[in-house]
Amino acid sequence: MSPTEMTLRWAVEKWLAPTPAMPAHVVRVRRTRRHRRRVCIEAGRPSGLLSIFFFRHDDGSWNVYPPVQARLAMSVWRTA
Repeated sequence: MSPTEMTLRWAVEKWLAPTPAMPAHVVRVRRTRRHRRRVCIEAGRPSGLLSIFFFRHDDGSWNVYPPVQARLAMSVWRTA
């Protein structure tokens, strides 16, 4: 499956499998300083509420793990 097909709806259906009897609800939407988004979604279960955070990656896909942060790097340039 390509990253562009991994929509938030697809991720919610995969992880929470909402039904009309136990729907999923968006509880919180956050945007970080670097314009990265995360969404908290809750779904009712017989054992209680289940909450999962979904993170939007730079390629547009939604996953349950946060995107890799860009790290600082040093390099050496050789001059003639």
